[in-house]
This record gives sequence, structure tokens and C-alpha cells, in this order.
Amino acid sequence: MRITIRRAIKEDCPRLLELITELAIYEKAPNEVTVSLNHFIECGFGEKPVWWGFVAEAPSPPGEGVGGEVLGFALYYIRYSTWKGQAMYLEDILVTESARGKGIGKLLMDRLIEEAKEKGFTRIIWQVLEWNEPAINFYKKYNADFDSEWVNCVINVT
Repeated sequence: MRITIRRAIKEDCPRLLELITELAIYEKAPNEVTVSLNHFIECGFGEKPVWWGFVAEAPSPPGEGVGGEVLGFALYYIRYSTWKGQAMYLEDILVTESARGKGIGKLLMDRLIEEAKEKGFTRIIWQVLEWNEPAINFYKKYNADFDSEWVNCVINVT
């Protein structure tokens, strides 16, 4: 299967939200996706975007028009550390279940690393659920450091 990794565009947003919902279901939190499509689009493609992303696209079958099927994505934003400066924060990386095991995740991760280097970031940071062994094993292939000292904190303000 020939896969193209390209920058996400506004027209990808409905499919990205489908994949985000798929991820939430996998992570046992299907009701946690509450972002609206309009808000998601505005935050990625409005006047002041706060996220950027890449999609993994398979070509459409012959005779079925332009543009293929988006099988995965990686979405990031810029995080700032007073100790280290800017870093890429990988919010989500997902390959749809039916396309896993074909190297698509590697293509996305390699493109993220390339992007981080192009932007002068020295680090890519993300979180992974402790029970998500497939993801942990994937990240180990990149010699990721797993930090057991820090505790995640959230304050809901709505």
C-alpha cells in the first residue's frame, strides 16, 4: 500500500474527528470527546492556529476521484519549558485499527521528527496510557524516555 504523509488541511477535519473518536473509544473514554467541529477547525486553521498536524493518506481506488482515505494522523502543538525552551507536544498519533501494522505509524512519527528538527525543537513530548502496550512498544523503538516521576494534573474550569 502506497501511503502519502502530508500536512493536514481544513477539509481533513471531519475525518480527523472521526479518528479522534476512534482513539477515545480505544482509550476507554468515548464520551470525553466534546470538541465541536467548528472549534476544532478554528483552532487548527483559523487566524491564530494552536495545533498542526499530518495525515497518512492512502490513494483512492482508480476512478473514484481525487484524494484518498485518511488512515491516520499526528497532531501537535508547541509547548514551552522555562528550562528547555520550545518543544513539540504530540497530542495524538493514531492509525485506524484496520490499517495498523503496515508501517504507517512509523511514517507519521518520522515526519514529526523531521518537522521538529526543521522548527528547531530539541524534544518531542507526549503521554501514553500505562496499559497501552502496543503504543509503548512502538515508542520504545524510538528510544523514548519514560518518566515515572511526574503526575498529570487537570483543573476543569467549566
